[in-house]
Amino acid sequence: VIVFLIIGFVFLIKGADFFVEGSSSVAKKFNVPSLIIGMTIVAMGTSLPELAVSVTAAITGNNTLAVSNVSGSNIFNLMVVCGACALFAPLTIEKNTLMKEFPFSIVCAGLLVVLGFIGMKLGRVDGIIFLVIFVAYLFWMIYSAKKARSEGDKFETEEEEMAEEIKILPMWKCLLYIVGGMIAIKFGGDFVVNGASSIAAGFGLSQTLIGLTIVALGTSLPELVTSIVAARKNEVDMALGNVIGSNIFNILLVLGVAGAISPVAFVTENLIDIAILVVMSVVVWIFAWSKKKLVNWHGAVMLVSYVAYLVYICIR
Repeated sequence: VIVFLIIGFVFLIKGADFFVEGSSSVAKKFNVPSLIIGMTIVAMGTSLPELAVSVTAAITGNNTLAVSNVSGSNIFNLMVVCGACALFAPLTIEKNTLMKEFPFSIVCAGLLVVLGFIGMKLGRVDGIIFLVIFVAYLFWMIYSAKKARSEGDKFETEEEEMAEEIKILPMWKCLLYIVGGMIAIKFGGDFVVNGASSIAAGFGLSQTLIGLTIVALGTSLPELVTSIVAARKNEVDMALGNVIGSNIFNILLVLGVAGAISPVAFVTENLIDIAILVVMSVVVWIFAWSKKKLVNWHGAVMLVSYVAYLVYICIR
C-alpha cells in the first residue's frame, strides 16, 4: 500500500508537469500571451495533485479526505513552505499580495467555514458558487496584470516567466504530454486515495488525519520544491504570492469541482481545521504587514506553530 501511495504521488506530480508543459506549448503555438498562460495553466499546475485527489475522493465517497486534503495542504503551504523560506532568507512581500490576494485567501477560507457549517456539507450549489468566484478571480488577476503592464510596471510573476520560457513542441508531442499527463494524474489520484484509505483503515486512523498529514504533504510537494528552488536561486520574493495563489486555487477550484461532482460531507474536525487555517493566515498576514516582509523569527514561529498543530491533530 505504501509503495502504491508513493507511486501515486510520483504520477500526480510528474503528470501535472507534463500536462502543464503540453498545454502551455499548445497555447503558445496559438499565440496566447504568456501572461494568460502563466496566470491560468502554469498557476493551476501546482494545484492539479490536490484537484485529482479531492475529485477522486469525492467520486469514491471518501469525502472527508477531499476536505482534509485541501485544508491540510493550505496549512502546510502557508506555515511550512513560507516558514522554511523565511527562515533562510527574508521573504519580501509584494504590495498587491498584501492588499489583495492575501485578504481574499482569508475570505475564501472564511466562506468555506460558513458554507461547511450550514448543513455540515459542501453541496452542489456551494461548489458552483466557488467555481463562479474562481472564474471571476481569474479574470480579475488577468485584468490587474494587464493594467500593471499598461502603466509600465515591470512586475512579472514567476508563472509568467515560466510561461515565457516554455518551448513550442511539435503537436504530436504536445498531445502526448497532455494525454499522458492526464492519465498519470487520474491513476495517481486513484492510487493516493486508495492507499490513504487503506492505511487509515489498517492503523485504525481517521481519514481526516491521513488527509491532513500524508496526503496533504504529498500533494503539496510541487509548491515545496518550487519554493526551495526559488530560495536557492535567491528568488524568494514570489514564494508567498505563489503559496497564496495556490491556496485560493485549492479552495475555490479543487473544492468547487469536488462539491459540484458530489456533495462533500463535513465533520466537526474539518471546520476546526479550516478555522485554524483562517487564524494562521491572519497571524501571517499581520507578520507580513508589520515589516512588509517575513523575517527569520517569523519563519521559526510559523514552523513551530505547524509542529504544534501536527501534535494537536494526532492526539485529538
